[in-house]
Amino acid sequence: MAENGIMHPPETKSSSWGLPAFILFKDARLVFKLDSLGLEILRIALPAALALAADPIASLIDTAFIGRIGPVELAAVGVSIAIFNQASRITIFPLVSITTSFVAEEDTLGNISPEAAKCEDLEKSTGHKNNEMKELTPEDLAAENLEKGAAGNTDSKEPEDGSDTSTCKLPSATASKTEVKKGKRHIPSASTALVLGSMLGLLQAIFLIFGAKTLLGVMGVKPNSPMLNPALRYLTLRSLGAPAVLLSLAIQGVFRGFKDTKTPLYATVAGDLTNIILDPIFIFSLRLGVSGAAIAHVVSQYLITLILLWQLMKHVNLLPPHSKDLQFGRFLKNGFLLLARVIAVTFCVTLAASMAARLGSTPMAAFQTCLQVWMTSSLLADGLAVAGQAILACAFAEKDYKKVTAAASRVLQMSFVLGVGLAVVVGLGLYFGSGIFSKDASVLHLISIGVPFVAATQPINSLAFVCDGVNFGASDFAFTAYSMVLVAGASIASLFLLSKSNGFIGIWVALTIYMALRAFAGVWRMGTGTGPWRFLRSSSMP
Repeated sequence: MAENGIMHPPETKSSSWGLPAFILFKDARLVFKLDSLGLEILRIALPAALALAADPIASLIDTAFIGRIGPVELAAVGVSIAIFNQASRITIFPLVSITTSFVAEEDTLGNISPEAAKCEDLEKSTGHKNNEMKELTPEDLAAENLEKGAAGNTDSKEPEDGSDTSTCKLPSATASKTEVKKGKRHIPSASTALVLGSMLGLLQAIFLIFGAKTLLGVMGVKPNSPMLNPALRYLTLRSLGAPAVLLSLAIQGVFRGFKDTKTPLYATVAGDLTNIILDPIFIFSLRLGVSGAAIAHVVSQYLITLILLWQLMKHVNLLPPHSKDLQFGRFLKNGFLLLARVIAVTFCVTLAASMAARLGSTPMAAFQTCLQVWMTSSLLADGLAVAGQAILACAFAEKDYKKVTAAASRVLQMSFVLGVGLAVVVGLGLYFGSGIFSKDASVLHLISIGVPFVAATQPINSLAFVCDGVNFGASDFAFTAYSMVLVAGASIASLFLLSKSNGFIGIWVALTIYMALRAFAGVWRMGTGTGPWRFLRSSSMP
């Protein structure tokens, strides 16, 4: 049934469940099943998760190397990394999220539309011929058959399987992929993303280089702090790689829209391996200290960008036929919504780091270690988020709401299972392996206090991140923005109150509250059957 142009799926077993929220538990027993949907999710999610985790892992290695220099340098780099990462998220996260959804939609519609047009023309042609046939008398028909008999014997054959040649079917996914590979594609949203990524990268580099000292002061690094000089050196040098970081992430968004997460993985691994090799050379052999760590990271980022750009040029025309094909208006409209969301997220995490820095270099060093592990492990769930976003964007474009429901339910269920597994691995790994990050007894003691929070929040974090991908796949950018602003407001209040009264522990309690509210807001939209998910209400009606 169609309502306002929306095709609703046929009645399913969920109709007896009464509420859209129960869709979240639909076919939960199949969460580990390697059917076509499960395999599609894994093909996208696994490479994406590895690529997403690779950069934080490289940062962890930086942290491990710098920790050997001393706790002051470790704390200084921790503050600088927090500033750089949050600035990158503000500028690139909206662009990557929008690019993935828009490219997936355009690519899907581009594959379907030509065949749909051919199908419509063939049906009209067949219908017209059938009407003419009805007007012919039996004598006219016999005469026409005699005239065309010879041509029919040589020019046409009936299908051996007896199928009706007048029936037109849309191409399968395999056929579509085969057609796409024959030539370069014109994807306006991909070209727009590259232009915006380049511009934003240059602006971020200028902003961070000239505002480094001010930003460090905002983060709680005072002018007489021993952290100031190493933090300033690291942040200034690291900022030179901002154009490469933002452009490479924009290109990754394009590949995600094509459901290709292997290419970004290969490029990221090549770059991060380069970083790992150069770290000890620049830091210790050349005695560059924290500056060496920053230089190694910048070199690796430009290598990643060159590899991705080279691969993308094989499949896509980077420049559109006309400048008017660029979709700046569409990107900016949704980009500002996600910008508000990212600012809210960034402010929460940055405020937590700032509160830890105000406690001193030792608490900040411990907080930095726990935060890096927390974010690195949680980002593994972003692989599922990427898979969910790409699959749902394609399914919504095809109006295949049955697949929308199945894919959303599956990735959310898989995210919770992943979170439980991460809780065990992260808890044990950080508890017994914290010594690789620091040899300072005070730092290790505070890390042990943070371990329960880092581990226990993993299921919540996984669910929150995958909910983001699900809502982005539905292009529900407005809701994700407004809900995140409300969540940030409550979380910021808890950070001020709990950090003041409970110090290091209070900061982690507040971060736990923040992630719990974020997960709840993400599930709420689908669970209530509102916005793009209102079709769940029609399918759940008795």
